[in-house]
Amino acid sequence: MSDAMEVDSEVDGPRGAKRKADVLDDNTPQRRIKPLDEDVINKIAAGEIIVAPVNALKELMENSVDAGSTTVDVSVKEGGLKLLQITDNGSGIEKEDLPILCKRFTTSKLQKFEDLQTIATYGFRGEALASISHIAHLTVTTKTTDSECAWRAHYGNGVLVPAKPGQSPDPKPVSGRQGTQITVEDLFFNVPTRRRAFRSPANEYNKILDMVGRYAIHCAGVGFTCKKHGESSKGISVSPSASCLDRIRQIYGASVANELTEFETEDDQWGFKAKGLATNANYSTKKTTLLLFINNRCVESTNIRKAIEQTYASFLPKNGHPFVYLSLEIDPRRVDVNVHPTKQEVNFLNEDETIQAVCEHLRSKLAEVDASRTFLTQTLLPPGTTRTASASSTQPPPTPAPGGPSSRRAAPRSDTSLVRTDTNLRKITSMLPPARAAPSHPNTEPTTFETAPSPRQPTSCHLHSIKELRAQVREDMHGELTDIFANHTFVGVVDPRRRLAAIQAGVKLYMIDYGRVCYEYFYQLGLTDFGNFGTIQFQPPLSLRALLASSPDFLTEYDDDDDEDDADDTDIDPEEKSEIIEAVVEKLVERREMLLEYFSLEVSPAGELCSIPLLVNGYEPPLTKLPGFLVRLGPCVDWTEEKACFESFLKELAGFYVPERLPPKKATKEEGEGDGMVDSADEREEDARGEEEKRIDRRRRDLTWALEHVLFPAFKARLVGTKSIMEAGGVVEVADLKGLYRVFERC
Repeated sequence: MSDAMEVDSEVDGPRGAKRKADVLDDNTPQRRIKPLDEDVINKIAAGEIIVAPVNALKELMENSVDAGSTTVDVSVKEGGLKLLQITDNGSGIEKEDLPILCKRFTTSKLQKFEDLQTIATYGFRGEALASISHIAHLTVTTKTTDSECAWRAHYGNGVLVPAKPGQSPDPKPVSGRQGTQITVEDLFFNVPTRRRAFRSPANEYNKILDMVGRYAIHCAGVGFTCKKHGESSKGISVSPSASCLDRIRQIYGASVANELTEFETEDDQWGFKAKGLATNANYSTKKTTLLLFINNRCVESTNIRKAIEQTYASFLPKNGHPFVYLSLEIDPRRVDVNVHPTKQEVNFLNEDETIQAVCEHLRSKLAEVDASRTFLTQTLLPPGTTRTASASSTQPPPTPAPGGPSSRRAAPRSDTSLVRTDTNLRKITSMLPPARAAPSHPNTEPTTFETAPSPRQPTSCHLHSIKELRAQVREDMHGELTDIFANHTFVGVVDPRRRLAAIQAGVKLYMIDYGRVCYEYFYQLGLTDFGNFGTIQFQPPLSLRALLASSPDFLTEYDDDDDEDDADDTDIDPEEKSEIIEAVVEKLVERREMLLEYFSLEVSPAGELCSIPLLVNGYEPPLTKLPGFLVRLGPCVDWTEEKACFESFLKELAGFYVPERLPPKKATKEEGEGDGMVDSADEREEDARGEEEKRIDRRRRDLTWALEHVLFPAFKARLVGTKSIMEAGGVVEVADLKGLYRVFERC
């Protein structure tokens, strides 16, 4: 490769070697330095300032706003390459200034270089019109307040030119309204290479719409319109009296405007004021939309964009981005506006400190409104509709109003597309051997506790540790699984011992490990409702020591499988057991204030359990697991670090709330079976087994009712399906209606 790069020449010698005077060709002309032609200079400058039609529009639109206009109308043809016309009702241009209007560095906004330190207008160098006149045909029609008529002038290469050959180049009087109209035709007509680079007029028009929209949002009291030349419909139409929020709604849509949060801050130390509107955690898109204005000038800043994206990283799901409109007012003496030919960028002092202050304020505003989260998912039943699952409510979403998207008349469908839409339809349990019908509501045993909602007013959580844990759940989100749970129909409980249930989503049937799914749901619920749990109160309070001593799996790590057959039956020394019980009680009593404030778990100073958290109304955790739950709070919760403590405690709480495994229903003996000779001891044992079976059967019915009417509807409204559920085999597809039809057809 190196040989190929070398130049083998006896005359020139090795690369970099100095050539001798005697080897120079006598016919080689000497390269002398000379000034460029004025026309070349102007075209080079024009190419730097006017890169695309949108740059010409930006310069002209800023001049219109500087002139005090209250309406700015933009008309575009072929993306601005054929025609770009800006009409305003500003102060206009004096007739005497028209001859030098398009000469370079002619301006009314700057007198000496020091004026740049206090510049407060959009334009200041007087290059925009001059540059445009060198690469397009430029026409200016203007009228001032004290002028009796309007004046029209044509420009080429920075000077007045006649409208037609043979006519005078002087401005002509015409009828016209107050203000200025600038018409740019055939942009880049004399720069064919640049002209050919624009392959899509539609793309250039979209860029113009975006720029007009940005200034329409920022310039309060100024109305903007933008349309294609010759068409009546307008791409943008904003009234001068419209508020900033209404302008965003018109231009970017209601989905953005409905999720905006207003913010405003200032800092005298760094000399800035900031205000704007930013979307909250309910809005997310694939690309960040940042409308940044510094001293009323629309600019770009990579540093500010990255800082805002990092601020939103803890609030939005992975690959989610916000919409932010930010207006910065900085002391002009701290800003250098003359650093980019198109004024697209500016430099200012203490940039890092200013950005950090703005982002910290924005973070605090987002935290204030992060009390609820809305997840938009595409429904599977029926196609073409959408639903919303709110993370701040356990109630299922409301039924769409008549005439809404879900009430449209559906086209005829094949039998292979028929789906279950009502949980009251036939279930799997109806296909099993006959059994006693389950009651319409749970027939629970009398208990020694009562449930109640949280006695405190709902509070917003501002702890960064909880927000980070919520972000971890969002990062682990599995979109397809979330859709399945959000649009499923409950079919029935298949096996209460293995904790299996069946659901239908679309035309597919899934087997669900509801133990694993419940564990994930209760953990997410603990994060979203952190500090706002209800309570299960015990009357009278229960002794912690007695509960811990009664735990069947004492000193064994709690297994979420709840398999009693795997319990460790190894006995431990009574004294050692007593010491461990005292250590756990001491830890819970020591942390009782934190447990009560964050988890609604109340422990008295004397070591009595007064209440435990209530996560879901209508569902009570299996209290047989309460001793084991309390045992694990000692060794399995990291009490030394905030985030680890909250995470481990909520996971233990979720494990406690997971429904218990229940043995399958035993087959009853046939009448007359056996020899009929049963002694009294066997009779009593049989009666005891019968009572136990009745108790388990009652718990089985109650659990089935809770799964169908409480837990699975709650999954539908709030559960975020995660990759960990899929990796653990918590959801398995067992049938596809279309696939079954193909099997039947082959049969």
